[in-house]
Amino acid sequence: MSSLDIVEAQRLEASNLFYRDPAMYDDVQDDSDSASVCLGLIDRYCPDARTLLDFGCGTGRDLEALAQRFDCIGIDLQPGLVDYARRARSALDIRIGDMRTIRLGHTADVLVCLGNSLAYVHDNTDVQATFQTFAAHAHRGTLLVVCSPVAPIESPSPQQTRVETRFGAATVTISYEWDLRTQINTMRRDWAFDSGDECHDAIQRRVLGPRELELYALFARFEVLEIVNETGALPVLGPGAYTVARYQG
Repeated sequence: MSSLDIVEAQRLEASNLFYRDPAMYDDVQDDSDSASVCLGLIDRYCPDARTLLDFGCGTGRDLEALAQRFDCIGIDLQPGLVDYARRARSALDIRIGDMRTIRLGHTADVLVCLGNSLAYVHDNTDVQATFQTFAAHAHRGTLLVVCSPVAPIESPSPQQTRVETRFGAATVTISYEWDLRTQINTMRRDWAFDSGDECHDAIQRRVLGPRELELYALFARFEVLEIVNETGALPVLGPGAYTVARYQG
């Protein structure tokens, strides 16, 4: 990793309690259906796929499910997440890398970028570089599945929820900010554990609308086949969506 990659990984880790404690991340996100929605889209558009690359694989939770069907490699920028994933899911091939610049030297039948990973790429040039990375690992017919926010979350007042963690229960207060000029949606989470401990997150995600995603895909020679909601169906209402595209070569 370059020094810039290290700084970026440290920034992401500092912004999010889940990135500092990947085991908690797995516990809280245990009911995620992202992998099953992704599998349904792959079955629909690339049923004969055999190989898969996961960019921004995090703890490897989704990759573990996908690896039941495909020969998989996972990539993530954050060494802490990769170290945890390798220990928790030792059968998986998970590597440290920046999805803006990594080149593995081979292609795959399916490329996925789930868990809002693309949203942590904020600058236009970096988004374009990420799509060029997708293209560099695609052959003609490769399927790309990206899960990302397509509309901001806005709330007039903070919301509270109770979360059970391995450290005990916590009350989490969540608020959102939307910067239209930069298209950055900031989520602030204030954790108040019953033990008395406190923690604060400030998570910034870039929102790319459906037409923007189509344009970035087109520039990288991907044809968008469908953009669907978070259940894999229509209509697309936001805030998240799956973009499904095929590489034209």
